[in-house]
Amino acid sequence: MIQKLYNISQKTSRRIIGLMSGTSLDGLDVALCRVSESGLATEVVVEDFATVPYTEEFREKIREVFAKREVDFQHLCLLNAHIGTQHGRMVLGCLETWKIALGEIDLIASHGQTVYHAPKKQHGLADYPNATLQIGDGDHIAVTTGIITVSDFRQKHIAAGGEGAPLAVYGDYLLFSKKGENRILLNMGGIANFTYLPATQRADEVFTTDTGPGNTLLDAFTRKYFDKPYDENGALAAAGTVEPKLLEALKNHAFFKVDFPKTTGPEVFNAGYVQAAQKQSNTESTSPKNLLATLTRFSAETISEAIINTIDKNAQYTLYASGGGAHNPVLMQHIREQLPNFRIKDMQALGVAGDAKEAVLFAILANETVAGGTTDFGTREGVPSVRMGKVSFPF
Repeated sequence: MIQKLYNISQKTSRRIIGLMSGTSLDGLDVALCRVSESGLATEVVVEDFATVPYTEEFREKIREVFAKREVDFQHLCLLNAHIGTQHGRMVLGCLETWKIALGEIDLIASHGQTVYHAPKKQHGLADYPNATLQIGDGDHIAVTTGIITVSDFRQKHIAAGGEGAPLAVYGDYLLFSKKGENRILLNMGGIANFTYLPATQRADEVFTTDTGPGNTLLDAFTRKYFDKPYDENGALAAAGTVEPKLLEALKNHAFFKVDFPKTTGPEVFNAGYVQAAQKQSNTESTSPKNLLATLTRFSAETISEAIINTIDKNAQYTLYASGGGAHNPVLMQHIREQLPNFRIKDMQALGVAGDAKEAVLFAILANETVAGGTTDFGTREGVPSVRMGKVSFPF
């Protein structure tokens, strides 16, 4: 199998399936990519893409251990294997639908399912480092599919001094940086983050950070009050009114005072966070639609303020939006209002659909692990110069 991996590394192009399941728990993104070269010479063609939806039962099994400090440890242990096997079966289902033989695929690149994220800036324990946990074991994916699998990318990032996120920066730089244009690649999943790609194309000037909530609070309260998975087209928020006192309370949290770069998750931004802000601002009786309007504005303002506070205000920028938030016209309109001097485009303008982007980027990380070198990102915090991922053989 080592010889096979070497042979894959020597090919002029590799067919890699990137897998991504985010904090929204809506399903598994599966991107079939043909990747050529490596480093800044990397080129990718997305040959097929699908989101395999999770059943509500599967989501509930994950929610039992998701972003909780105390869990049933046996259930967590079982889920690690179970999710890996299920993700492998989802890949097999996609290949059958696409009529592609297993032998035509070189690698699977699996992000896994994040269940807990604990950067040191968040947990504050002097004797412990940054930490994060993704489950959905790579060995189970490899054995289920018969395909060499690269997984567990975030641990190397942490071991090298990072917080384990955002990892999109590595693929963003290799695929989407362009001399002559300052680019902001904004991804609005459950948590929002962005990558700054300088017009100089210098790796040591690249910057990335989480900004706070993207869709996680919107989805949680849409489920709670309207029994829907998300606020489609922002229609519920559009029917409400922003509550200024609640918005101020939502933004009054230590996370927003911590220096950039930083990372976070639903461990912080959850229903309890909103309820505490409502109590603090005496807005507990606000209507569900007003609450969603306020939460949408909250995401937009914290995203925009993070960008404004980390860029050169005299330069020109183009922002490319991706993730579920890019489909929310109310959220996007708020961001346009906050960033009036930015050119704002959909990620598709760069040749990759926004919904597929995260899965594609993990395929790029796997390609670098197997066939690439190490890009020198300098000494800037949050972007250690490493290749990531553990390799699992099917037998």
